[in-house]
Amino acid sequence: MIPLTTFALFATATLALVLIPGPNHLYIAARGIAQGRAAGLASALGVETGTLVHVAAAAAGLSYVLARSATLFSVIKWAGAAYLIYLGVRALTGKQDGTAAPAPQSLRAVFLEGVLVNLLNPKTVLLFLAFLPQFVDARAGSPALQVLLLGLTVLLVGLVCDIAYALTAGTLGHRLARAATTLRYVSGLVYLGLGVATLVTASPTAPR
Repeated sequence: MIPLTTFALFATATLALVLIPGPNHLYIAARGIAQGRAAGLASALGVETGTLVHVAAAAAGLSYVLARSATLFSVIKWAGAAYLIYLGVRALTGKQDGTAAPAPQSLRAVFLEGVLVNLLNPKTVLLFLAFLPQFVDARAGSPALQVLLLGLTVLLVGLVCDIAYALTAGTLGHRLARAATTLRYVSGLVYLGLGVATLVTASPTAPR
């Protein structure tokens, strides 16, 4: 089973990553501002339904890779660390994209669109394929169960943050846009920190 200290570290790092504004948060905030709290909450639930798909795919895929080749699994971990650093550099040197107010839709359509937004969200894919594997150890038990536990932790943390975005979006309004530059720099530093930490601490995990 995953050591408690490792799990606590993962939960803390996940919170830091989830708090970084990305496509999911921008979509939820846009819906909340345009259509109110109900639409914001519907989009948040849709987004986290998409997370369930990522959890299932990661549990199956990463377990398969680890079973076939511990070396390949280590390559995925190192590539993920490098990509985190790349995202950090890009966030610090790039420009923040603006978002237009979405057209009003039914709550069902908002929910389904939230699922699609998360399924195609590169930040979520990054989290499951580049970040989560850093905390999976073949010596600690079933990789699938570890990925499932870590993935559900991501979902829970994400759901809390998404609901907070949905409930406050209408109140914050245009203040979110004015804070975009500051948030971009914070995002870049978080990505860089996690990437460097991964490079320093990551080690191959060979089955025993």
